[in-house]
Amino acid sequence: MREASRIVSVILDALGEAVEPGVPTMHFEDIAQDMCRRFGVQPAFQGYGGFPFALCCSVNEEIVHGFPSRERILREGDVVSFDMGVIYERFYGDSARTYPVGTVSEQARTLLDVTRESLNRGIAQAMPGNNLYDVSRAVQDYVEGLGFSVVRRFVGHGIGSKLHEKPEVPNFVPSGTVGPVLKPGMVLAIEPMVCVGSYEVEILEDKWTAVTKDRKLSAHFEHTVAVTHDGPVVLSVS
Repeated sequence: MREASRIVSVILDALGEAVEPGVPTMHFEDIAQDMCRRFGVQPAFQGYGGFPFALCCSVNEEIVHGFPSRERILREGDVVSFDMGVIYERFYGDSARTYPVGTVSEQARTLLDVTRESLNRGIAQAMPGNNLYDVSRAVQDYVEGLGFSVVRRFVGHGIGSKLHEKPEVPNFVPSGTVGPVLKPGMVLAIEPMVCVGSYEVEILEDKWTAVTKDRKLSAHFEHTVAVTHDGPVVLSVS
């Protein structure tokens, strides 16, 4: 899982280096596919539940599961989110990042900073003996304390020999439920999705792309994180 996650990080590095105004979003799919072939790994998302691409590429108000397209051209001031996963020797790695396209607004820069930091704060709570919802609370409290919102419809997840395993990892504390105690050996995909406006979601006609209902900006960061006796270990780093 460490190697699968490292490969994902290397791919996301390459995608980030290619981000600039004027680039069609299908270019990033081409990069992801080519790098999967070079690493000898299988794209985790392609074919999963019928998803047609290796890469989820989501722009601006698109939260997650966006389709790469030869017609969608990045413009100065956009933000673009890449969610990527691979299978290496039957185990999964999964990670996501949001990048600015050229010079972006102060609001967009703040959104990216808040989302990235909320992930860091969630990861810090992935300690043995903590409750899973300590992770959720750390994300929610930080994001909402700064006037942003966290998406409820999509959550993080356990990960291992399957892409989505128990437990679900919400970025908010669900009411009326008790989260499991975290134990060494658990691996979690922690992935805050943060919005400038409302967290309400719509699904587009392609039946995959999730957008903010108010069409305001959203950002998405994710790491694959192992819970160990020594604390959380981020696997999805280069």
